Amino acid sequence: MRALTSVYSVLVEAWSEFRVYRARVLMAIVGVAVAIMALTSIAAISAVAQQGVVEGLERGQGRPAMMNISLPYSEDGRPLTTDEEFGHLVTDTLARYQVSYSTRQGYAQPVVRGLPPDANLSGQLVDPDYAVMFRTRMVAGSWFSARDADRLVPAVVINEGLWRLLGSPDVASHPMLHLISPTSVDAVVVGVAAGGDEHLAQLWMLYDAYRALQPPGAAEGDAGSTQYFAWVPPEVAGPLSERLSADLSRAVGNGATVSVNRQDYQAADGPDPLLFLKIVGGAGAGLILLLGALGLLNISMVTVRARIREIGIRRSFGATAGRVFAGVMMESVVATAVAGVAGVMVAILALENPVVIGFLHRQGLQDVPAFPLSAAAFGMLIAVGVGALAGLLPSIVAVRVRPIDAIRY
Repeated sequence: MRALTSVYSVLVEAWSEFRVYRARVLMAIVGVAVAIMALTSIAAISAVAQQGVVEGLERGQGRPAMMNISLPYSEDGRPLTTDEEFGHLVTDTLARYQVSYSTRQGYAQPVVRGLPPDANLSGQLVDPDYAVMFRTRMVAGSWFSARDADRLVPAVVINEGLWRLLGSPDVASHPMLHLISPTSVDAVVVGVAAGGDEHLAQLWMLYDAYRALQPPGAAEGDAGSTQYFAWVPPEVAGPLSERLSADLSRAVGNGATVSVNRQDYQAADGPDPLLFLKIVGGAGAGLILLLGALGLLNISMVTVRARIREIGIRRSFGATAGRVFAGVMMESVVATAVAGVAGVMVAILALENPVVIGFLHRQGLQDVPAFPLSAAAFGMLIAVGVGALAGLLPSIVAVRVRPIDAIRY
């Protein structure tokens, strides 16, 4: 109980000194509050920047863990099975292992009536899960759904480049485009994906819908261009890839070997692609914090020098060196703790408001990370630590003051 009373009395004394010398203390803690706000803000901004880099990598390589299932070939380069047969084998095998997300990816060169001669149009043949697996960002309309496979008129998703070439029609009006190849047919635009320009146009069509449009015998001609992808949890990617490879190789037969490999950014054993951002963010936060700590130390030293007579009188009335040391130290700690709370709150309010989140969404970020609690806790811990370090030297100076010299000061 006595120990608790001592701690409580030190805190009360520190708060009283804080109120008495609030002008000087406020000068010190403003710098610390700004430093803590900058520190936590940089941590949050670094998380946003890292999320942007991750989403860019996932659009190109797929989300972790993205498994790429290759077609089996013989030694002379001849495929050992047809595209349709192998597709059924992959679908059945993935269903047996309860893989929730999978897609085929093929390539085509569709011809659309009315485009300029210099327009470079490419096509991808995919399944509905593709958008989730490869983070396809929509700017208008929606991605394919399971019901689009039953349409009498094929559905297509186009990128912004092709959308502008078509005059930027309202997707809600169900705009049509006329395909000349692989066959003459009208297709309805159901969505617009981000990316592309007038010279780099692209459209996506459901894999089975495109194959149904091809003349008989044409589908087998580009079977080798089809790729198969499965999105699985990273912790099971290793053993699952071995099982999938063994099961598919055995199902194909004829001594075939089906390779199943990861292709996402986490699969490589190289350096962390986000390391540079982490270093820059940490260095910036450390520099700002150092400047704030130096300012607090200077003002603390000035404050102690101004209170030497008061400290000497307290020592002459029986205040122990430990009590004086703790009192001066806690003044600094309490001040920086208050500054830390203020800095963290301002950082959260600045970065978690709807205006900032809406801006990040408009810049293409799909999943805006929440303000990291670790950054807030780290900011508070650093604030208290800086207060303790900045109060250490003034506390030592206060303890070494001789009462008689301090009274004469």
